[in-house]
Amino acid sequence: MKLFKRFLLLLTLFFCYTFVSAFSYARDVSADIANSVFRLHIIANSDTEEDQNLKLLVRDDVLKYMKQISKDVSNKEDVVTLMYEHLDEFQRIAKETIKNNGYDYEVRVKIGKFEFPTKEYGDIALPAGMYDALRIEIGKAEGHNWWCVMFPTLCFVDVSSGELGEESKGVLESSLNEEEYDLVSGDNLGVNFKFKIIEFFEDIKVSLANR
Repeated sequence: MKLFKRFLLLLTLFFCYTFVSAFSYARDVSADIANSVFRLHIIANSDTEEDQNLKLLVRDDVLKYMKQISKDVSNKEDVVTLMYEHLDEFQRIAKETIKNNGYDYEVRVKIGKFEFPTKEYGDIALPAGMYDALRIEIGKAEGHNWWCVMFPTLCFVDVSSGELGEESKGVLESSLNEEEYDLVSGDNLGVNFKFKIIEFFEDIKVSLANR
């Protein structure tokens, strides 16, 4: 009986150690990935076909302007600074696009840290978590989202399919360390297991934050 109790104690300690190690790993890696990217998040007024189409028109005009002003930016800090400097212009463009298409929705444009689900871009996947982003809310902002990665500049690939070419993957790879890039692009069992660990703990964090 003593031997069995000792075994249970060792087993409990092992699971506690594994849990703490997994949590620390997920926290550190997800934070590093989140700190390396800046995202764009556009929320439609509703899920009607008209509102969803309007969201995409706003997306196209915002991306067109963003491509002009960010072509020489080489790091996240400069991107964030640039977004703050042009915040009013992003709002103007969004409102103008909405007005030109016959709507009078209000637009709210803000920069902050927001919750994102796991997002796949072809064979690249960013884990769920809290990311710095430029958010554009149209009207009641009760419709489906559209999002992309502003830095590294992955917004300018095929926005309809979300597929990344080799050049875009190279930009992302240069912004992450080897393990982080393996996590978002890997296809072996070990890497996928680590990715799921990060997702699991990020989901817990987000659930607790929303209570």
